[in-house]
Amino acid sequence: MKCAIIMDNGFEELEAMGPIALLRRGGVDVDLVSVHDDHVTGRFGVTYSKTTPMKDYDFDAIDCLIIPGGAHAKKLEANPDVLELIKKVANDDSKVLAAICAAPTILGKLGLLKGKDYTCFKSMNEDFGGNYHYQYVVEDGNLITGISASAAEEFGFAILEKLTGKEHTDEVKASIYYDAAH
Repeated sequence: MKCAIIMDNGFEELEAMGPIALLRRGGVDVDLVSVHDDHVTGRFGVTYSKTTPMKDYDFDAIDCLIIPGGAHAKKLEANPDVLELIKKVANDDSKVLAAICAAPTILGKLGLLKGKDYTCFKSMNEDFGGNYHYQYVVEDGNLITGISASAAEEFGFAILEKLTGKEHTDEVKASIYYDAAH
């Protein structure tokens, strides 16, 4: 399995790092893709210095596209290449589209949440034509949405389970002593 996480400067670090670490721990390849350069810096100054510029990346080879939230969401929303990529992935039944916090609003503005169950950062929710749920993670088919940075771990596990199955995900959870009840 292969995921690409797309970022521009200002991404929310926890929403990127959590899923990256959990997916890699679970044996999923995760490629870091920046919109412009070979590096990208998050909201709190964490820089990923080995990213692949979007123009050089083969998105046809992925099983999942992950979009973290943060201030970069406005930049992603204003980028026609990113919007085309999101639409392409959303319309491919063989691919998973995962967005967290502010990022699901991009999908909503593209009309991709119509008739879907979803979540996003509560104050950013608009009438996107779908069914908003105030919970950590919501899945609807191949769409996975997360509410905020506090949901990064649950979001990462939801993606892992969608890609590799519940049994494997439970093994990864056990390897880090994950207990959802505590």
